[in-house]
Amino acid sequence: MLDSGPGLGIVNMAMDLALLAHARTTGTAVLRIYAWTRPTLSLGRNERARGQVHAPALRAEGIDVVRRPTGGRALLHDREVTYSVVAPTGSTSLRASYVTINALLLAALARLGVDATAVSRDTAGDRALRPDGAACFAAPGEGEIVVGGAKLIGSAQWREDGALLQHGSILLADDQSRIARLRPPDTPAGPIVPAATLTGALGRPVDYAEVRDALVAALSTALGTTPPPLDPAPLHPSYSYFSQVVADPTWTWRR
Repeated sequence: MLDSGPGLGIVNMAMDLALLAHARTTGTAVLRIYAWTRPTLSLGRNERARGQVHAPALRAEGIDVVRRPTGGRALLHDREVTYSVVAPTGSTSLRASYVTINALLLAALARLGVDATAVSRDTAGDRALRPDGAACFAAPGEGEIVVGGAKLIGSAQWREDGALLQHGSILLADDQSRIARLRPPDTPAGPIVPAATLTGALGRPVDYAEVRDALVAALSTALGTTPPPLDPAPLHPSYSYFSQVVADPTWTWRR
């Protein structure tokens, strides 16, 4: 388990990639919990940035931008708690891994008092398969977690050389409508669909520490023991490398 706290977008994505490399070489599974120092727009691995995101608007709004190593669509990270899970894939299918991770997320939400469910395949249709569709929280895809039909946790997974990285945003408050202001002038905006939030679901403010503690407690129950904190020191060489990859504008604006 790794509690990283708040970090810049480049730091967060580079750390997730370093953990993916760590899982691939050591066979170790890790739950990481983190937040964002600055509001940051993250784009899915295969999502189009050119012609869809307006750099002057990002600067005017005070929003950073990064590209995620996972798929999916645009997300604005601000008032949220983000989780990531890395693990060797073994023979586990994509769907089965989603089910396992969702069980952890749902157990943590239940500890907070949130009655949430995972979206079924019949309900989702093919929405999770279109990287250039509406922003991430506009429509829940299969396996994503909803409250009252609105998406609360948007998740995406990437698999590479026998290991997986899945990460997702657990919204404390809804900032996703700001994405519409980041498009080039005269570009039609997608639908603005309110997302579910922990504050809305519980009717009270919820902070990072409360969500982190619920996730750690849910993981401890699932494992039958409290997971020890991960020493991040061995990650530094690969983290340094991936920091350069993620910070390179050709990574973010390659499409």
